[in-house]
Amino acid sequence: MDNEFVYGIAIDRIFIEQADFKASDYYAQATQPHRDEGHTFHIVEKGSVFIEIDFQEYQIDAPAVVYMHPNQVHRILEFSNTTVCSLAITAENLNQEYCSFLEDLAPLKPLQLSRDFSAKISELFAICLNFLRARKDALYHLVLKDSCNTLVGFIISAFLSQEQPPAKFSRTELISKRFQQLLEINYLTSKRPNEYAKQLHISTHYLNESVKNTTGLSVSQHIQNRVILEAKRLLYHTDKSVKEIAFELGYDDYPYFSRIFTRAVGLPALAFRSKRHE
Repeated sequence: MDNEFVYGIAIDRIFIEQADFKASDYYAQATQPHRDEGHTFHIVEKGSVFIEIDFQEYQIDAPAVVYMHPNQVHRILEFSNTTVCSLAITAENLNQEYCSFLEDLAPLKPLQLSRDFSAKISELFAICLNFLRARKDALYHLVLKDSCNTLVGFIISAFLSQEQPPAKFSRTELISKRFQQLLEINYLTSKRPNEYAKQLHISTHYLNESVKNTTGLSVSQHIQNRVILEAKRLLYHTDKSVKEIAFELGYDDYPYFSRIFTRAVGLPALAFRSKRHE
């Protein structure tokens, strides 16, 4: 986005013409793995984008909406002439209930929109953009924040419509979901299944049984996968050494971390890092 954060909010409607964009300074930034500041929402109104989010590739054709959590690493791989409405908003500016929904739902795959729903989102986006430009108005920041939260709420409702209603979750599904929420908060410090079972006030066996029946993976596999995902992110979008990354992820034993990474990914950390330049 061209404009900088205004009180923790950035919003813009952008027409990206392929030839001009590839010649711009932004192209190198957008095509290299990076994280965005704040929660970001990209509404693809026209054209298509081929994008990589957390090492998964997606072909996104308009109309669609893409949500990216601040933790997620992403890059553009290819695109046609495209019109995108983009909103970035910090957690401090988000309605706390909306923020909780996003934390619970993340990661979210890009969502294809109906033409009717896309038109409604575009109307709301136009209102937000008008408030952004009215910097001299009284209560400028509050009005801008509230309008952007309305847009975010509308987008979240679209994602929620694809989700199973909580009332229909079985006990094992609820346990699995709660475990995954705890994992997101504690994966840097808690590496053992019994630590999560203790927080959930259930036995380690029952936790593992619930998670495996629901997801097909054991608790230990989920813990390792979350750590490895963060390691991949840090290898891709930072220049920190593997030893620094290991320490940041809670491993004092650097060789042990290296062995875990190589076994999980199939190649050493430095070899994985070199792939970002391919």
